[in-house]
Amino acid sequence: MAKLGITIQNEQGIPKCQVRGEDPILMVYKGEYEPGDRIIFETEEKNGYYVIRVDGSMDEAYVYLTRERVEYVIPFGDKKVSYNPVSFTGEYHYITMRRAENYENTSYRNLARNVMDQHGNPGCYPHAHANVETRGEAVFAARNAIDGVVANESHGEWPYESWGINRQDDAEITLEFGRPVDMDKLVLYTRADFPHDNWWVQATITFSDGTKELVKMEKSEKPHVFFIEKKGITWLKLSDLIKADDPSPFPALTQIEVYGVNG
Repeated sequence: MAKLGITIQNEQGIPKCQVRGEDPILMVYKGEYEPGDRIIFETEEKNGYYVIRVDGSMDEAYVYLTRERVEYVIPFGDKKVSYNPVSFTGEYHYITMRRAENYENTSYRNLARNVMDQHGNPGCYPHAHANVETRGEAVFAARNAIDGVVANESHGEWPYESWGINRQDDAEITLEFGRPVDMDKLVLYTRADFPHDNWWVQATITFSDGTKELVKMEKSEKPHVFFIEKKGITWLKLSDLIKADDPSPFPALTQIEVYGVNG
């Protein structure tokens, strides 16, 4: 059986802790994280499904890895405020990695959710990126829209992180799956910190197959649910966001969910 690996590296690339072994593996890292530290996840078999826990305070991430080596940068300072305050703190850290079971790979699920998503091109999917994030702040990053946290009645630090558009009319967010998937439902949690927030009344969803769907929304803290069937898509994009006629210039997206199965 091919081996898996977990390594904690410092900013200079020097290993601080390392575990390698057959599936599944776990690491208990004893020590406080420092700025520049990162967790390296390795596999001898890329293009496969894995379940990874980057911190004991966070849910497992069901992900599709397209590389043999994936880096997860430990967040500090302003980048940390969009995470649970207890995450990555203290002297003991519980990290796990395993191959996903067949029943997990064939089950109906939220295909958008990835609690370990980060900026860049990580080789770890699903992955969200956008053409704008308000002031470049972590609490308004695209990754917040797929982290599984749906609290939407405020804005700012966890658990009220969201994707913010910096008042940009051409704002768009792209969700990449990394492999073909079949979907039948799209759910959007728009931020509802009224009267601070505006809201979108219309958006366009573009799919990797070239098709588009126009969706309508309203002022609500409840999820907007759309039954859209697509097969074999590898990404979708939310764009052409039309604000409501309201004095506030601040619409935002708290969460996007895509339900279906792996293709």
